Amino acid sequence: MALTELKLTNFPFENLSSEHVKELEAAARRARVNALTMVKLANSGHPGGAFSSIDMFLAVYGVANLNLANCNDLNRDYVVVSHGHTSAGAYAAMAEWGFFDAEEAAAHFRQIGSVFQGHVDRHVPGVDWGTGVLGQGLSAGAGFALAARANNFRNRVYVLMGDGGQTKGQLAEARRLIAHERLHNVIALIDYNSIQISGRTYDVMPCNLKALWEADGWEVIECDGHDFNELYLALKNAGANNKPTLLLCKTLIGKCGGAMEDTPEYHGKAPSDEIYFNVIKNLGVAEPEEFLSRMKAKRNSEIKFKGREVKYFEPDLATGTPFDYDKVADNRGAFGHALADVAAINKYKQGSTPILVFDCDLMPSVMTGDFKKICQGNFIQVGIQEHNAATVSGAAASAGVVSVWADFGIFGIDEVYNNQRLNAINYAGNKTVLTHVGLDVGEDGKTHQCVDYVGLFKNMFGWKLVVPADPSQTDRVTRWMLKTPGCICLAVGRSKLKPLKLDDKLVFGSENNYEFEYGKAVKLRDGNDGAIFALGYMAGAALEAAEILNNKNNLNVAVWSVACPLEPDLDALKEACRSKFILTVEDHVADTGMGAIMALEIARNNLGAKIKNLGVTRWGDSCAADAARAAMGLTAENIAKEFVI
Repeated sequence: MALTELKLTNFPFENLSSEHVKELEAAARRARVNALTMVKLANSGHPGGAFSSIDMFLAVYGVANLNLANCNDLNRDYVVVSHGHTSAGAYAAMAEWGFFDAEEAAAHFRQIGSVFQGHVDRHVPGVDWGTGVLGQGLSAGAGFALAARANNFRNRVYVLMGDGGQTKGQLAEARRLIAHERLHNVIALIDYNSIQISGRTYDVMPCNLKALWEADGWEVIECDGHDFNELYLALKNAGANNKPTLLLCKTLIGKCGGAMEDTPEYHGKAPSDEIYFNVIKNLGVAEPEEFLSRMKAKRNSEIKFKGREVKYFEPDLATGTPFDYDKVADNRGAFGHALADVAAINKYKQGSTPILVFDCDLMPSVMTGDFKKICQGNFIQVGIQEHNAATVSGAAASAGVVSVWADFGIFGIDEVYNNQRLNAINYAGNKTVLTHVGLDVGEDGKTHQCVDYVGLFKNMFGWKLVVPADPSQTDRVTRWMLKTPGCICLAVGRSKLKPLKLDDKLVFGSENNYEFEYGKAVKLRDGNDGAIFALGYMAGAALEAAEILNNKNNLNVAVWSVACPLEPDLDALKEACRSKFILTVEDHVADTGMGAIMALEIARNNLGAKIKNLGVTRWGDSCAADAARAAMGLTAENIAKEFVI
């Protein structure tokens, strides 16, 4: 019998009665049976940590304002299971609180077509963040708390973690941010069993957990992680001293697991038949063999529980009237101007989605200062903590805000690739603005020239990438990005650019009635003697190269401006391929960027054109941006030279 009749939300009792404790202990026995059965049937999983965390899972999901009815709402409590490998324990505990049928989870754990994946996943109702990559869960909790504050919600955020991952640096970043932002509604719990996969935690990598958390401004409460009344009281009193609270829960790995207790062997190992039957018999299963046989048959039956549909949060924003840039300006400045304009329009507009902007000590360079002046309370200074910023901004976006993180390309994607990958997996919907990409960083040299970002985003499912050609297009892309659901990256350089004009009209301006449409290339010049596709601000050089080819070689070459390299415009490619030769030009690694993506698209569609990719072929030089591009052959003169039919 599940625990659905036991109501612990909002802490209705001073203490748990002996009857309450008995109910929870009975639920813990059932949960351990189901968790171990999951691992046994899948022949893989992490029973040790699942068993030591189960009582914590039961306590947290019991007191949290989170249930099957409200788990898709924004205004309620959030629970993050950071040590996602203990999923069997989490699923078994959630089943006890009525999120789904326990045997359905036990039978179909780690099975193709099942939502009960090996690491916790958002398609399971009650799971707020898909994890398993250790050290990121507390950052997700910070993001949920910041989104709640921006929406004036009063709720709690619970983050459960293991002790082995506590030495990871991102946890320290998240601790400091949560304390600095006074997010006293965040309650963290550590499964302090002192064992990780390689042995005892104090042998693998020792650290003083209590001292570390206290040093960063947290209140630390030590308790027995297997005593339900202690857990209940500690959770009830968390935050009372106006600090974020850590519950350091002393536990036993493999608790109630017989031979699995107090050993690293079962961190990630399925039990033998003998151990499995002994454990579940001791936990109250009268006929273990018959039970396992029935569960095996259920595993081979149809998967009935399909989980929930996870969707991107859809913002509600008025995006205002686009600006036209008729003079030399920089794309990053156009982004900052548009962002501030949208913020000002929506600041006092009833029902508008809050915008949060995250900064890593780069505000003057990424042009978010005007936003801060308008919405200071929604400007979050994360400090030089990029891994934390990436996850915090992602989780916040999934919890009901428009989340914008602006940073240099080398930090916002190269340094935090895995964090951005997890944002995509979680349908976060965050907006990342990379203001210093390509050789345009110039003098900063090879360590800061982000020339691989297109390839990195191409490796992930679920990201959109936009690389605008000039400030007028940047303005329109920014407004589109802020109101569009999904994970979106806006990538720009730092140099000032001439506005793109045709017939003395701004290509991306109001006179041409230009509206940005994702995936559409813009033809800047007609031509039948081949075509040049230019990524982002390289469009200006491509147009100059076409004029050179016309004047010197009597070639009439088409030029296309590409802003969306991950999604080639097939209609534009088909038209260009009729001329039989295409040259792609980009401020990016030639073999992994826009050109490579287009070459693959041409081959897949059997378009029959020759394609040549011009781009970055080595680490760049530390010099002025123009010189760095010239050294790589990315000038109008060299583009024309490379155009050989």
